[in-house]
Amino acid sequence: MKTIGLIGGLSWESTACYYRYINIGIKTRLGGLRSAKCLLYSFDFSEVVQLQEAGKWQEAAALLAEAAVKLEASGCDVVLICTNTMHTVAEDVQRAVSIPLLHIIDVTANEVKRQSIHKVGLLGTQYTMEQPFYRERLQELGIEAIVPEKADRDRVHEIIFHELCRGELNPSSKAEYLQIIERLRAQGAEGIILGCTEIPLLLQEGDGPLPLFDTTYLHARAAVEFALNAPIT
Repeated sequence: MKTIGLIGGLSWESTACYYRYINIGIKTRLGGLRSAKCLLYSFDFSEVVQLQEAGKWQEAAALLAEAAVKLEASGCDVVLICTNTMHTVAEDVQRAVSIPLLHIIDVTANEVKRQSIHKVGLLGTQYTMEQPFYRERLQELGIEAIVPEKADRDRVHEIIFHELCRGELNPSSKAEYLQIIERLRAQGAEGIILGCTEIPLLLQEGDGPLPLFDTTYLHARAAVEFALNAPIT
């Protein structure tokens, strides 16, 4: 079994889900008392958020790259950035190490294409929805992504940082998300990428009128596949 390196704490609420999903995946595949070999580098999220808000992405990239280097030096065979937003600096992190970085957009796109969906709505932080890195990479992989209108983007972002990252799950916020999804469906979205690893804490498959792509679960599942060198069928 290969060793998985996790760059987490971005926020810890969703990082805990990564740990759970990965270990459930290993146990399901191997049985008994088996669990994952993994190492976690967990940030103080507030320090990273301050850099995001200040637009200091290169400084944030340097922090994540340093974490990846430490994980590689500790024996990890692969590294995951346990958040969607910070994949805006994924190339910087990959350049810092010789082990592969398992990219959250790529594994999500694989599942979207497997379901023969070509146009998706994208929910996430304002950075994920408004910066081009996410939509452009999806476009390169043959998937068109649309985002909510500005007022909806602001609300999605606010719920993430003021509620979900703090462990608050409010039914009224879930209802707002579902209304936003309905508006994306009216614009032609065939599915919805939950492009923030905290959103699946609030929304699960079966909520709303469209397929939901849980990036946290899909990323963790891909890590299990890598660790065992065996695709999940």
